[in-house]
Amino acid sequence: MLWRIFSMLGVLMVGAAAGAFWGIYHGRQAVWTWLLLGALLGGTLWWVIDASRGLRVLAWLRSGELNQAPTIFGLWGDVVDRARSLLRQKERAIAASDQRLKDFLSAIQASPNGVLLLDAQNQIEWCNQTAAQQLGIDVQRDQRQRIGNLMRDPVFTAYMAAKDPSESVVIEGRGHRMDRPVRLSLQRHPYGEGKQMLLTRDVTLLEQAEAMRRDFVANVSHEIRTPLTVMSGFVETLQTLSLPLEDQQRYLGLMATQAHRMQTLVEDLLTLSRLEGSPNPGLHTQLPLTQLMQACEQEALGLSATMAHGQGIQTIEFSTACELSDAVLMGEPRELQSALSNLVSNAVRYTPADGMIQVHAGVKTDGSLQLSVKDSGAGIAAEHVPRLTERFYRVDRSRSRESGGTGLGLAIVKHVMQRHGGSLLITSVLGQGSTFTLVLPSSRWRLNPSTPAQH
Repeated sequence: MLWRIFSMLGVLMVGAAAGAFWGIYHGRQAVWTWLLLGALLGGTLWWVIDASRGLRVLAWLRSGELNQAPTIFGLWGDVVDRARSLLRQKERAIAASDQRLKDFLSAIQASPNGVLLLDAQNQIEWCNQTAAQQLGIDVQRDQRQRIGNLMRDPVFTAYMAAKDPSESVVIEGRGHRMDRPVRLSLQRHPYGEGKQMLLTRDVTLLEQAEAMRRDFVANVSHEIRTPLTVMSGFVETLQTLSLPLEDQQRYLGLMATQAHRMQTLVEDLLTLSRLEGSPNPGLHTQLPLTQLMQACEQEALGLSATMAHGQGIQTIEFSTACELSDAVLMGEPRELQSALSNLVSNAVRYTPADGMIQVHAGVKTDGSLQLSVKDSGAGIAAEHVPRLTERFYRVDRSRSRESGGTGLGLAIVKHVMQRHGGSLLITSVLGQGSTFTLVLPSSRWRLNPSTPAQH
């Protein structure tokens, strides 16, 4: 400010001196008049120059471009410097705000749930890719389109027309089919002036899990209720009737059978719970392959003899490839034996008296070990094979109960193999028998180094 005053006074003095000099040089009278005229002309020139500088600053402020700031000294220079500083702060604030907005939008884009923003006319303002995919919306093409014109589901239309959006609604999602359902949960949230946020969530797996839970409870209740009903009837008979000793023994035997059936069911349920809730087994425990095969062979022969009832015993063959004579499996021995034992016992139960069961251990070309159980039973229709490992799934319910099965054996086998990084393969031809194969990766078995392998 002082520089501005001093510069103006300096110009006035120079103008006054120039006017006085001009008047004296030309012999003019009234030198003071020329002095004042020179000062007036000097002040006018100063104001013109100062105004041009101010206009330059004003033009720059209107453009707002930092790189076009004029180089000016004095008061206008201070104004430029201050304005430049403020503009830089504003640009930094805008950049930070834009970055926060981008981060926020990126977070919404990465959300597994869909987010759809609607204006007061239910037109699409913005949506993330999840919502676009779930609802079948094209983000670019359908912007500013009414959501009701794109979503023709009557349930959705009624939900959007409802005044109270507090409750969510479930509709069929994009690509829904009877054999491959897609279910979406929608929830409206009003915000702003008449605007709405629509949240979408894929609840297909949740609904399937809930259905499985209901089926599981129903199946368990049914499986337990049947033997309980039988036992209750026998108990009531024994309590109310005076029966001969032979009939009493027969009834008690039937009751013991039903009690054993319930006990087996409970044990299988506890086994499944333990498998699902415990960490995968490590490699520090070992089970010799020959020991596993021998134990399962003894169980198979004993079960076959028990079920024969004078009808003859099935032919059961256990064989091991010569290169596996000294192989050991690395994992949980009890689980591995349970898996193979389940397959062998199933083969014995569903193979006729004159049938054959073959259990073989071999090595595949990729180094994995496979334990196959092949039977000459009735076989299984192709439509049933994919569902055999479901809990309580049975091809023939009456036959399964007669054979003493709980419907959980193959589910246990599948979980055991998954925990050991392996798989269960099932092939079957109706009328020709079935083959169930346990496949263990190469990391789950090795040859015992203490004894050389026999070839």
